[in-house]
Amino acid sequence: MSEPNPFESLQEQIDDAAAYLDIETDVLERLKHPERVLEVNLSIELDDGTLRRFEGFRSQFNGDRGPYKGGIRYHPNVSRDEVKALSGWMAYKCAIVDVPFGGGKGGIVVDPDELSDSELERLTRAYATELRPLVGPDRDIPAPDVNTGQREMNWFKDTYETLERTTAPGVITGKAISSGGSEGRVEATGRSTMIAAREVFEYLGRDITEATVAIQGYGNAGSVGARLIEDLGATVVAVSDSSGGVYDADGLDTRAVKAFKNETGTVSGYGDAEELTNEELLTLDVDVLVPAALENAIDGDLAADVRADVIVEAANGPLTPRADDVLTDRDVHVVPDILANAGGVTVSYFEWVQNRQRFAWTEERVNDELESVITSAFDELVDAYESKDLPNIRTAAYVVATRRIADAYTEGGNWP
Repeated sequence: MSEPNPFESLQEQIDDAAAYLDIETDVLERLKHPERVLEVNLSIELDDGTLRRFEGFRSQFNGDRGPYKGGIRYHPNVSRDEVKALSGWMAYKCAIVDVPFGGGKGGIVVDPDELSDSELERLTRAYATELRPLVGPDRDIPAPDVNTGQREMNWFKDTYETLERTTAPGVITGKAISSGGSEGRVEATGRSTMIAAREVFEYLGRDITEATVAIQGYGNAGSVGARLIEDLGATVVAVSDSSGGVYDADGLDTRAVKAFKNETGTVSGYGDAEELTNEELLTLDVDVLVPAALENAIDGDLAADVRADVIVEAANGPLTPRADDVLTDRDVHVVPDILANAGGVTVSYFEWVQNRQRFAWTEERVNDELESVITSAFDELVDAYESKDLPNIRTAAYVVATRRIADAYTEGGNWP
């Protein structure tokens, strides 16, 4: 069976929320499609002197609430529909945390492990050159995503500034501190995942210090989230990456696992921990499951075997709509991606503000502001969930976010 189309999944989520909102169908239809999608062919010279073509995309989903905002990913499975879906999720993510941005997303179809550092730099600069007419501090502000980070953002910024003959640190976020980045940005997505887990346990009247946790995906979001959740007093019993996972019923030392992965490139083989597959991790009998890898990790069939009581989505779109239905019927509480991993875009917004002000915040201030944003957004979701008698927290998130985007559009009017 083929995987669900992520763009169709997004549209289904919006339709589910619209059933509880008084929004005209024509306005709703506008909110289900990107405003524009750029498709580019990037030809770069490899180190051996040959040319190679790469396909790239940038989707600008909705700009009713502010400049488009969203990451750039380098992955062999990048596709037009994927970036359309991800840009839509970004629009609704920004709305749920009330950050004044719209939604965007970009990507290049490439396995970065196959390219040298110099080839990746040429590819990044070629991509930045093609995006140059569409991006800018008040137009579209990219950021890191899967397989990209501070290095690529610095290259992108330098390319834009050189071509525009200007200084514009706010053209992109997720930069190194010395290039105008923000304290707290690297940990932001994992930190919001931790806050979301803590808040949902408090809402459910449960003690997170007694919780067992499994985390699928041990990149930046997964590893930081694991460490911060462990610091709350929870027991992280399993983690995994693309090569497989490790399990220890007595708990893993999340920092040591990260150090092992940094040294070996994988979590597999860590200490005396038991080996397990990603699917086995997703169906472990734990209190909290954190999918922190790619979309569609849990489909309807697998959802029937999930034994966690709470799922906190650190990844974008890790559950299919069918999985949501199954888990809702089983009373599994899912904190959706557009809240749980919104720390990244929230601190990106803080970085953009600092760039505009030319004034840097301390890490303490960044983390305090993030705490306030995520906890307030969670409270608003719970209020919508209870007051409107909604089926699950994800629907509550889309009800709140869709209402905000629709209001911004109708208040501005349609022109021409």
